[in-house]
Amino acid sequence: MFGSLGSRRPRRRLPGWLLLLAGGMLAGAAAVLLVQERYLPPRLSAGESASLRQAHEQAAAEALQLKAELDQARQRLQVAQAERSRLDEELSASRTLAGRLRADLASLVQALPPDPRGGSVEVRAGQFSAREGELDYQVVLLREGDSRKPLAGVLQLSVAGESARGAPATLALQPIALTLDKHLVMRGSLPLPDGFKPRQTTVQVLDRPAGKPLGMRVLRVR
Repeated sequence: MFGSLGSRRPRRRLPGWLLLLAGGMLAGAAAVLLVQERYLPPRLSAGESASLRQAHEQAAAEALQLKAELDQARQRLQVAQAERSRLDEELSASRTLAGRLRADLASLVQALPPDPRGGSVEVRAGQFSAREGELDYQVVLLREGDSRKPLAGVLQLSVAGESARGAPATLALQPIALTLDKHLVMRGSLPLPDGFKPRQTTVQVLDRPAGKPLGMRVLRVR
């Protein structure tokens, strides 16, 4: 009996370093949990993570759309700038051409025969033609002297001819306002009574309706 008790081996105890290691691991895990709970943002749930992922994807899609719209806006801006440059060039060319035409017109007006009656405003040329109920006119005026300040006045046309009954008649047509620098070409049409047959037109330039005459000429109606 004693012999059997004497032969029982003592139980082995865990090494101290292993106990220290296990304790350190437990303490570290507890510290990580403590830091996560107190100092770090709360962990997202599965639903919150899915919502955040969906919001990120939506924001990325919107960013791509905005980039595409920005590229289109840049292209439209480039097209508009090119069109603006083209229009500026055309405008410059048109102004140059207009200047040349004005110079040519001034030369032609100066080359026309002088007004026999003279005056401060010469009626250098005129053309009149009658059609049913209207008188078409084209008059070329030239201003003598200082023309730095525009001259305001009216063009008064008086038409002599025959009425619808064949009787001689003279009509004073509606005055036409004008502003004259050095020269002026006026064209248009004025109404005539039904059946009236014009023969000649007296052209008068006045400083105002029924005012002071500045120039006059009598021309035939074709």
